Amino acid sequence: MAFVHALFGRSDYAIIGELVEPGLKVLDLGCGEAELLEWLVDNKKVQARGVELLPAKVQKAIARGVAVYQGDIEEAIADYPDGAFDMVILSQTLQETRNPLQVLNDMLRVGKRAIVAFPNFGHWRVRVAHLFSGRAPKTKLFPYDWHNSPNLHYLTVDDFEETAAKQGWIVERRICLAGTRKTSLFPNLTAEVAVYLIKK
Repeated sequence: MAFVHALFGRSDYAIIGELVEPGLKVLDLGCGEAELLEWLVDNKKVQARGVELLPAKVQKAIARGVAVYQGDIEEAIADYPDGAFDMVILSQTLQETRNPLQVLNDMLRVGKRAIVAFPNFGHWRVRVAHLFSGRAPKTKLFPYDWHNSPNLHYLTVDDFEETAAKQGWIVERRICLAGTRKTSLFPNLTAEVAVYLIKK
């Protein structure tokens, strides 16, 4: 399988960087310190906006020269009008939202297309760890104990694809990652992270 380079230490960022076309109007939900948005502005000349909950990260994002405001992504996205963006990005945050289906539907309402990246809790290591430890699932990306985990929903590749089919979303691309390698064989079992490009 093909190896994927890392962008700011994250292979999903590298994939997202490839999927975003130049010159688009982009909204990044849960953008952190806006490293990805800054890279997209510099390399893809996008019109970038971001939303981040933590004030300290918002300050660092603004210091990068990116338009980011502090707020809850579930409330913020509901305030945007239909079709306000070409692309809406949600990377490694879906599992932390209170109402993930509403967030996804709002992403596809305000954006023509959406990129969603999430940790696959169906990965074989998670299954084995859960089987033998009998404890809440952990991954290398999210090594939290049950009581301090930001994860509210544990979804898998199969869960997401079933939801997409039920909602009638079109999956334009699916890139599954095992570390820095792309994987396509039994992705629900072998992928650690899944990246989807979807539209209505």
